[in-house]
Formats: sequence, structure tokens, C-alpha cells
Amino acid sequence: MLAALALVLVIEGLMPFLSPSRLRQTLQTMVQMDDRALRILGLLSMVSGVAMLYLVR
Repeated sequence: MLAALALVLVIEGLMPFLSPSRLRQTLQTMVQMDDRALRILGLLSMVSGVAMLYLVR
């Protein structure tokens, strides 16, 4: 579990490290999105993660 958390932190840190200005633009775009679109994006992200875990295992 700690390895998974560490990997999440590494992946989350890539965008601000590599391109902070692009991250700011992305966050500004997300702020302007409505709640439904953000929920759909979150759902797609979770489903993709579960599918990837299934394929890896």
C-alpha cells in the first residue's frame, strides 16, 4: 500500500515539475468546468485505473 501511495505522489509531482505553466492552465480550465463534467472525468479516471490494475494482475 505504501508503494502505491509513493507511486501516486511521484506521478502527481511530474506535471508541476516538468511544466508548471501548463499545470496552471489545466487547473484554470478545470475551475471553469461544471460539476457534471468533473464527475464524469473522475469516473473515467477511476474506471481506467481499475481496468489497468485488472490487466496488470
